[in-house]
Amino acid sequence: MTETARSPLVLGAMMFGTTIDEDTSFALLDRFVERGGEWIDTANCYAFWASDTGLGGDSERVIGRWLAARPGVRGLRIATKLGAEPLEAGSWPERREGLSPAAVRDAFAGSLDRLGIDRVDLLWLHQEDRSTPIEETVEALAGLPADRVGVSNHPAWLVERGRAHARTIGAPPFDALQLNATYLRPRPGTLPPGVAHRFGVLSDEQADYAAVHGLEVWAYTPLLSGAYDNPAKDIPDVYDHPGNTARLAALDAVTAETGAARGQVVLAWLLSRGIRPMLGGSKLDQLDAALDGVELKLTPDQVERLDAADRHEWAAPYARR
Repeated sequence: MTETARSPLVLGAMMFGTTIDEDTSFALLDRFVERGGEWIDTANCYAFWASDTGLGGDSERVIGRWLAARPGVRGLRIATKLGAEPLEAGSWPERREGLSPAAVRDAFAGSLDRLGIDRVDLLWLHQEDRSTPIEETVEALAGLPADRVGVSNHPAWLVERGRAHARTIGAPPFDALQLNATYLRPRPGTLPPGVAHRFGVLSDEQADYAAVHGLEVWAYTPLLSGAYDNPAKDIPDVYDHPGNTARLAALDAVTAETGAARGQVVLAWLLSRGIRPMLGGSKLDQLDAALDGVELKLTPDQVERLDAADRHEWAAPYARR
């Protein structure tokens, strides 16, 4: 029997157990597995802003119950994040757990307990914590049962400092970045909706750093929460500028040539740049469309036209890998 090919799409489980009920969450996870999905991404703080308690953990609990109900499905890879959970309901962002050694150890133990597993495939630092030297965080991570460690919403210089210290102490260095990325570019000095971190949008420097040093890049909110294809949703104002007018024209042209949806072309384009897209949809048809999108193969000419649409290739925030 031929094994199902693994999909490069990441299933984001942010709203599982809050705005996405458990039955729907289970159905999405089952479909993801059925279609060759490999990576599930969650966080210990998901989704505190939508939970009854004002604290996170619901997403991890739902995934843990699903794993327990599907023995043998652990061939999947589980990624979770720590560092952003509020210390008390309503205290974020002023009071959150942060990345001190004690906070890292306690948060990770809680994640393993909720997930019902003894290790994770990838552990993310959710956002930077300037109150704790990155070296102390790296030393705490070195003893945890995580196969890999990555960073989300961190500046490139801090990532390099952490990697350098890991090499010094003989620990595995960070090998992945998780940031917001899509085909359209936000205006300089702005953050797209849903990005709460000043270093949360993939920049030219971060992309170049990742390409040169071989770090994997994961992209959250790549489909603008459905705005590429849902006429009821407007593309956010931060993307309203002449460069994106040209980019949307190129996207529409390639979309017409492929017969796919605009969002599917965006996913295929991200993969052409070596970026792994994440989907946080709440419906099976959204998941199926995204899984189809990452199977779409753009021609070199189509990729080139999408890359150069605004005539400023030197300013592109996505380095070729």
